[in-house]
Amino acid sequence: MSLEELRKKIDTLDENIIQLLSRRASIAVDIAKIKAQAGMKSFYDPVREKQVYNRITDLNQGPLPDKALQSIYKEVMSATLALEQPLQVAYLGPQTTFTHMACLQHFGNGASLLPCDSIDSVFSMVEKRRADYGVVPVENSTEGVVNHTLDRFVDSDLAICGELFVEVTHHLLSTTDIEKVTKLYIHPQTEAQCRTWLRKNLPGIELCEVYSNARAAECAAADSCSAAVAGKLAANHFGLNILAEHIEDSSSNRTRFLVISHTPLTEASGRDKTSIIFSVRHQAGALYKALHPFERHAVNMTMIESRPTKKRPWEYIFFIDVQGHHTYPDIVESLKEMKEHALFIKILGSYPEAD
Repeated sequence: MSLEELRKKIDTLDENIIQLLSRRASIAVDIAKIKAQAGMKSFYDPVREKQVYNRITDLNQGPLPDKALQSIYKEVMSATLALEQPLQVAYLGPQTTFTHMACLQHFGNGASLLPCDSIDSVFSMVEKRRADYGVVPVENSTEGVVNHTLDRFVDSDLAICGELFVEVTHHLLSTTDIEKVTKLYIHPQTEAQCRTWLRKNLPGIELCEVYSNARAAECAAADSCSAAVAGKLAANHFGLNILAEHIEDSSSNRTRFLVISHTPLTEASGRDKTSIIFSVRHQAGALYKALHPFERHAVNMTMIESRPTKKRPWEYIFFIDVQGHHTYPDIVESLKEMKEHALFIKILGSYPEAD
């Protein structure tokens, strides 16, 4: 077939796709009306979203890769959800940070994103219902847990309703050539993640500490003899050139983010994770006795962290993640037995496990 004939075929397919997308959106609006009549306050359904992704992955026969189709459907569902009820999502700002990227990855461009200046502010925005959801970092694969996020869960009534992982890729950004760079704006954690590359390629350069990668890029955009370390989103936003890509020391560097809301998920997706906090008596074997039921019922624990109670010296609260939904019999039995050895237990939420 000729080029013109192939293009006509694509035009016809585009017409069909638009018609089908419009029909899909109309049905979604009807679903929203049914939810509203039933008194359902949240139209966003992460379990249903996970099911859609799994289904399109099963149906996919190429040549588009699964991730490409999932990205397309993310925007389709985000735009459709905006027709039903625009989501207000608070996140640790400013714009172009990895948390901003996490919001776009999870909620798409149809959500209204609200940058906050601290993790505490994100929690407060959701607690005061000024935002429907919040997105906060909880751990990095090389730097460990974000303590303030864990601490905030202790006294908050919010639930975890989702998680996602964002690949941390750092780039050297500037408006000038690398040979002319005399100053580098950089976040302390970013510096720690790029230390080897910086020592080799920019030895002795003046380092200016900033509170975020976005701020680093903003400063570099205003200083013609400087550079910043940040992501591509920041490069595009501030009009910076990428002088060097992927300068992070670890190629497997990822940050895990949690989605928080007032409404816990009661429905299981089939591949879930449950987050729990608890405390035990300050005596020998107390932690072992509290955790042993999970081993006995073959429940896999994927994370454990401790934080001081801040009430009495040397007393701790423990955070754990286990695979499975809190309604599953093996987890129900584990928690029941755990209560015999714990001072208190709080389920933070069960949610679809991220890939």
